[in-house]
Amino acid sequence: MDLSRRQFLQGAAAGAIAAPAAAFGAAATLPKRTLGRTGIEASIVGFGSGSRFLMYEREDKALEALSLALDLGITYIDTAHSYGDGKSEERIGRILPERRNQVVVATKLSARTADAARRQIELSLKRLRTDRLDVLHIHALAGPEDLAAIEKPDGILKALYEARDQKVTRAIGITCHAAPEALKLALERHDFDCTQMALNAAMARMADAKGGMKATPMARGGFEELALPVAVRKRMGVIAMKVFAQDQIVAAAPIEKLLGYALSLPVSLASLGMPKPEFIARNTELARTFTPMSAEDRRRLTDSIALERKAALASFFSDHLDA
Repeated sequence: MDLSRRQFLQGAAAGAIAAPAAAFGAAATLPKRTLGRTGIEASIVGFGSGSRFLMYEREDKALEALSLALDLGITYIDTAHSYGDGKSEERIGRILPERRNQVVVATKLSARTADAARRQIELSLKRLRTDRLDVLHIHALAGPEDLAAIEKPDGILKALYEARDQKVTRAIGITCHAAPEALKLALERHDFDCTQMALNAAMARMADAKGGMKATPMARGGFEELALPVAVRKRMGVIAMKVFAQDQIVAAAPIEKLLGYALSLPVSLASLGMPKPEFIARNTELARTFTPMSAEDRRRLTDSIALERKAALASFFSDHLDA
């Protein structure tokens, strides 16, 4: 990032932090996209409420950060039943009722049986202080054996279909960190409305292998090559996650290019963890000024990241759990 750009973003961040959140009001808007065939519209960046949100140790600071994100135009909140043993959903629930009609709320279930999933849905609704969800995901598909458990007659899929039929949620989906082949199969076999997968410049052209994903120069094998085309073909909403790879690739490429890479794919939005208010200001400004990257520019960015770094990233995500 050149000096003038860095200074601009630092200035924007400082202004956002100093100003009262209410000062932004409804005037702050971000570009929006439709979440696939659902018809749901959301800002092209979402507020990730996993481990990065839980890094705000003080409750008041966490709520200030979330409020700032919404005031700056973010309309998509991503959380999960398991994040912080419920703390993430509880925090969101403290401000959600007054802003419910302004935001899209997505949560994820770690259960694998229908009965357990129904209990988790009930508890998530209670924590979030709402009577409905917009997106309900199966959390963190781990591989073929996990997919088999999900697909059992009494598996979680049954509960998700019920929740959608009963209008407890508008859309259902599935997320995956490191098993692109399993996600591809899941998307092909089942009636999901959306999906969330790890998409970043370092994970492009990475393949499934024994023991986890590995870096490969072949243009095949990763989420971008396997699962993403299925989602696009079936008109699913696609949420990109791990855009910065838990900050493990921010030293390898400029932040704006990493975010630009993900948003230039056929995705609805990128869900970002933002553990500091200045990150919220920076990322919303980047979203506001986003221009698509060409396929060639994306390839050059991917190729500029060393295979050793990609291999380390693959190892990290092979057993990563954002809890």
